[in-house]
Formats: sequence, C-alpha cells, structure tokens
Amino acid sequence: MTVAVVALAAAGCGESSTGSKTSDSESSGKYSGKGIGLAYDIGGKGDQSFNDAAYAGLQKAEKEFGISGRDVEPQDNETDADKIQRLTQLAQAGYNPVIGVGFVYGPAVKEVAAKFPNTTFGIIDDETVQAKNVADMVFHEEQASYLAGVAAAKASKKAHIGFIGGVDIPLIHKFEAGYVQGAKSVNPNIKIESQYLTETAQEGGFSSPDKGKDAAGGQIEAGADVLYHAAGLSGQGVITEAAAKKVWAIGVDSDQYSQSALAAYKDYILGSALKNVGGAVYDLVKSVYEGKPLSGVVRGSLSNEGVGFADSNPKYKAMTDVVDAVDKAKQDIIDGKVTVNTK
Repeated sequence: MTVAVVALAAAGCGESSTGSKTSDSESSGKYSGKGIGLAYDIGGKGDQSFNDAAYAGLQKAEKEFGISGRDVEPQDNETDADKIQRLTQLAQAGYNPVIGVGFVYGPAVKEVAAKFPNTTFGIIDDETVQAKNVADMVFHEEQASYLAGVAAAKASKKAHIGFIGGVDIPLIHKFEAGYVQGAKSVNPNIKIESQYLTETAQEGGFSSPDKGKDAAGGQIEAGADVLYHAAGLSGQGVITEAAAKKVWAIGVDSDQYSQSALAAYKDYILGSALKNVGGAVYDLVKSVYEGKPLSGVVRGSLSNEGVGFADSNPKYKAMTDVVDAVDKAKQDIIDGKVTVNTK
C-alpha cells in the first residue's frame, strides 16, 4: 500500500539554483513569477527525508511547468530574523510561490507575506499563519505513524519496539502517539522504548546522525528489535545502527528504502511512514502556475493520499500477515472506525 509520493532524485547540499528555464505560460503572461523559492528546514537538503521530499516536489514542478526554482539552505543557530531575510530576498527577487519548509518558518512567513500580498507563500507543518496569500500545508502524521506501529508490532519477534523522536515538541508527539496506538492495537502488552534526542531544534535533534545512532544503540541493547524514527537527518544514524545490529528500522517522511544514500542499509528498512511533502509543494506551485493559488489549511491524510506507509522492500511485501494488518488498519482509519491519537 503506497502513497503517491513524488519520486526523489539524488540531492546534494548547499545553496543552489536548480533551473533557469522560462515556461511558455510565463512568456504568454499567465505566470508572472520568476520561479519557485524554497527555503529548507534544519538539516537542509540531503537529509533523505523531510527536506529532500520538498526538493523532489520542486524538481517535479520545474520539469512539468518549465519554470525555474531556487532552493536555499538554513544556517546553524539562525534566528527568525535570518529566516525573514531569506524569504524577503526570495520574494523581492520575484519568486512565486515562496515556501518555508518546516514550522520554524511560521513567524517569518507571517511577517513577509504581509509585505508581499501579491506573492503566494506556503509553509509546511504549520497552520498558525492565517492570510489570503498563505497556504498552510499540514498532515495527519499520526495516521501514517499508526500504520508504522502496526507494522512494527507485527514484525517484532520480541514484542519490544522503539521510537526515536528528533525534538521534544508537539509535532513529533503526533508521530509517537500514532505509533504507540498502532502498536498496542496489535499487542496491548507490547514494550515500547521512547526517546527524544533534544529538547530544542537548536540542539541538533533533527540534524545529528550521531545522536540518532547512539539512541538506537541504547534501544537495541534494551531489547527492541524494530525502531521507528521521526528525526530528520538524525534518522540516518538510527537506520545505520539498526542495520549494523540486524534489526528493523522504519523510516519517515520519504520512502527511505529507496534513497540512494541509504542503499547500503535498505535491507533493514521495513518501510517508511510517508508524508507527501513533495506533493504538497508541487500542488501549491501548480495552483500558482494556473492562476488559482491555494490558501488556508491544506491537510494531507490517508484518505487523500497525503500520508501513507511505503511498501517498497520486498522483504516487507513477503510478510503477508504484516501487510494485511497494515492494509486493514489503513482502511479502518479511512472508514472512521479508528480515530488516531495526536498526543
């Protein structure tokens, strides 16, 4: 069971301009923007997860609509003022839409969008910014995480699994809540290790593979044989340690089984709880390109394929009892038979 996630090309690091073409529509005056402006969250491009999913959406839109894009990296220990400056520069340069990847852009989007009312802004994982020219692109992460919990509980041979969150914040609590509920729907007595890498994003919870590796090692030593991470770039450490110890890992946001940077470890990636960030980016660009910009809250769920569970690993597909349980859980959520916790 898959979610329609934008295919991800190989992604490097650093600030870049990813295209320079001018579309026929732009030439004819239907689309007047310079292209797509994309500002990354902590961890930046190359995280094989959240930011790279956004980049995949940008690439698909560039290719399909023939318009250029510029994607810019965050800096270490940056302030809201830095983000405001970054978004302002993109808007001043004529990029439309301008998208902030991550809830940390909330204050910046609110301020800059007010100054550029003719530019469409998008923000991922935040719905606090209410403006006519802002699209709040959010997701039912807890639904995808519930499926991850079902898969983990069914695949575990020890009835002992783990969760590793990047930062101890409400957004990541949604991942944990869904995962725990899904696992306990399979086995109410299952043992679940849970750990957050840092209290704040500034401490590196989303950008430190070494922290993810250490946390995974501790949970495996405690007896967990399936680990689910919601930790961005730090999740690479979780996956590499799980593979080294020959236990299952469950990825997040992107289909991490299919990421080239994780190819050496993919045999131990059971699946991934998907969040179609790339699709959200693409849909917003498409709406602006067609002259009907999205605004307000746009939420991805299992019912609209905005979230899901990746089944790319043949070893997962061969575990028919696991697959059947995940498929049933998905349908129960869509049908309203199961309401997933967010806390």
